[in-house]
Amino acid sequence: MSKKDIFGDEINDSKPEASFAELFDKSVSSKALRSGDRFTGEVLTVGKTEIFVATGTPTDGALPTKDALDADGKVSVKVGDQIEVQVIRAREGEILLKLADRMGSSQDVESLEDAFDMELPVEGKVTEVVKGGFRVQIMGKLAFCPISQMDSARIEDGTKYLNQKYDFIITKFEEKGRNIVVSRRKILDLQKAEKEGEFLDKAKVGDILHGEITRLEKFGAFIKLENGPEALIPISEIAWGRIGHPNEVISGGQKVTVKLIKIEEEESGRLRIAVSLKQGGGEDDPWFTVTQKFPVGTNLEGTVDKKETYGLFVILAPGVSGLLPKSKWRDHAEGNQYESKKKGDKVQVRIDQILTAEKKISLGLPADADDQSWKDHQQSGSFGNLGSLGDMLKGFKPK
Repeated sequence: MSKKDIFGDEINDSKPEASFAELFDKSVSSKALRSGDRFTGEVLTVGKTEIFVATGTPTDGALPTKDALDADGKVSVKVGDQIEVQVIRAREGEILLKLADRMGSSQDVESLEDAFDMELPVEGKVTEVVKGGFRVQIMGKLAFCPISQMDSARIEDGTKYLNQKYDFIITKFEEKGRNIVVSRRKILDLQKAEKEGEFLDKAKVGDILHGEITRLEKFGAFIKLENGPEALIPISEIAWGRIGHPNEVISGGQKVTVKLIKIEEEESGRLRIAVSLKQGGGEDDPWFTVTQKFPVGTNLEGTVDKKETYGLFVILAPGVSGLLPKSKWRDHAEGNQYESKKKGDKVQVRIDQILTAEKKISLGLPADADDQSWKDHQQSGSFGNLGSLGDMLKGFKPK
């Protein structure tokens, strides 16, 4: 039976709405505090050396009492006050604070010196691009970060780092904080080493991986693997066919699927990882079906890929090329037209011999349906004065 007041109205016994303090506690405790965080907390106790402030986490923050003295040397806060503070150091079981308006205090200098001695990361904000690097504000102090230490990759445009917050390692601390040099790259290198170690423990050649293309070079493309380090896609592993530059097939920022083909750890500790885009994209090696698509004796049209003194290399399909030896057209009635061919020209050829294991094809001139001369070549593997098929294809690398 519900309760009623003296006016006959029902009394609501439901729990009252949470107070502002409770809501604040929940919002603060929902994330871990870190160096540089600012918040408003309640003063819990005031001691001779320390003032304890509620942080909304299981650990109360400690504020040096001397930092809360007024001009007369008296403590300017009391229990129950709401004060704005900033975290200067947060470790397990210990949170050190300062008043948010006391920038550059002696406590800051001591904390920064501790971070330098113990190589602890500190948060800083990039405020300015200067000659040779950046100005970074750390706990009210200005530090210098050389351009080579801001990132692990070469920096083309320093302005993109402006007003960004990062963690830094202090590499030089002199003149009581008047000369501070920091490095972000040291942290990135440590993170990279950690990821490489985890990758070595789990990955194996043949794994199918996912990642994002980070940059393109003439010799290949670099890819940032998901939850892993950076790897190289050699240009020969981007497509089954020959390409001149990776940008013909892929672009920066593109998400791709690759196959791990090589992991090598150098003596210096550097990890070299190679992956294949063409093997990871779900497309089969065209040489698996070359004998079905191009039976010996077939006449077809190809495209000249390269001209050498001993013959023409002809593209028959993406990733499949063959050699048309010069001996095949040298004494032919229409030999001049083959002699004048150049890269990109179309040419009529015949499949004379296929060496599947070596991924090599010998070509001849197209012939009438009753011309069976290609069978002689297939049986003997010889090409007149130019020697065997192996000699003819010496130096030929399938694409």
